[in-house]
Amino acid sequence: MSEFDYYEILEVSRDCNGAELKKSYRKLAMKFHPDRNQGDQEAEEKFKQINEAYEALSNEEKRNTYDRYGKEGLNRQGGGGGGGFGGSDMRDIFNSMFGGGGGFGQPQRNPGQKYSQDFEQELKLQFHEAVFGCEKKIDINYKIPCDDCKGTGAKDAKLKTCDYCDGQGQVVMRQGPMTFAQTCPKCKGEGKTIAHKCRSCSGKGFKNKDATININIPAGVDSGNRLRAQGHGNQDKYGQRGDLYLTFHVEEDENFVRNGNDIYIEVPVFFTQAILGGAITIPSLEGELELMLKAGTKDKAQFVFNGEGVTDVHGGAKGRLVAQIQMTLPKKLNDQQKELLDKLQESFGVESKPHQSSLESAFGRVKEWFN
Repeated sequence: MSEFDYYEILEVSRDCNGAELKKSYRKLAMKFHPDRNQGDQEAEEKFKQINEAYEALSNEEKRNTYDRYGKEGLNRQGGGGGGGFGGSDMRDIFNSMFGGGGGFGQPQRNPGQKYSQDFEQELKLQFHEAVFGCEKKIDINYKIPCDDCKGTGAKDAKLKTCDYCDGQGQVVMRQGPMTFAQTCPKCKGEGKTIAHKCRSCSGKGFKNKDATININIPAGVDSGNRLRAQGHGNQDKYGQRGDLYLTFHVEEDENFVRNGNDIYIEVPVFFTQAILGGAITIPSLEGELELMLKAGTKDKAQFVFNGEGVTDVHGGAKGRLVAQIQMTLPKKLNDQQKELLDKLQESFGVESKPHQSSLESAFGRVKEWFN
């Protein structure tokens, strides 16, 4: 494995904290995971480098050694460069990303199968569909084994012993004083390779099949949330289906803005109404609410309605609706309106000119500068 900088491969600065390190690792590991980049040798190598770097930098002692002496220092300690996926922290990250228990973190793949039984698909939802939940009819495209080659990708299902690993499925690598084994890059650990490609599937070992399924979306999901649709994944050579993982992308609404389980709405209020106060009716997710404006309500003032937000997808409790005042002024004034405003301003006397009293001391200091 070629030399590379751990911080660069994880795309973090040398003074990053543990949370920043883990966040970047999650993103990159998901991007370069082998199940998402089948047959891509560069992605597989990058994935190994990402794991190696995180295994070192997520351990405070190893990180201090690496910062002072580089990878050579870790090798002398006997704790670097393995590139393995050994830490429980790493397994936990994949379980949290992919649901664990047979998700992408632990792909269901039988020996000799060319693909994972699980796959991921993005599902777009309208704002109200995510907030209230819905039933969606979606089109999917999943893999089934090629009958002609029995899912092997080889003509007449005839495979030959891999000449790179001599059928072992693993190759032994050396890095300094360390020796470690890794999956054979040529046969992907199977120990056998294709002699002649199957014409029916062009050596892929599978064909694609279209289907339409109904999925129940729970209330409260948001962009980035994932839903496991059990039994709607790819099919293995024994006829068993894996799982489909749906990642949601929720469209924005014209009026409501969502932040977690809270909903924000901007309420335009004419300046006279803000000054006088009074009750106004505003829309909510499930109808209407009455908002009581106090006399002299300021621009950007917020009014909170507890329990009027989005249902928490896990706990069931509802968030808040936050109404924020947007002060509006008249765009044009006719002569009568100008006259009335002038009289109103005069009626307030000194109070209508707060800049004069508050800036008197400033005026005085400026005059003194030139005396």
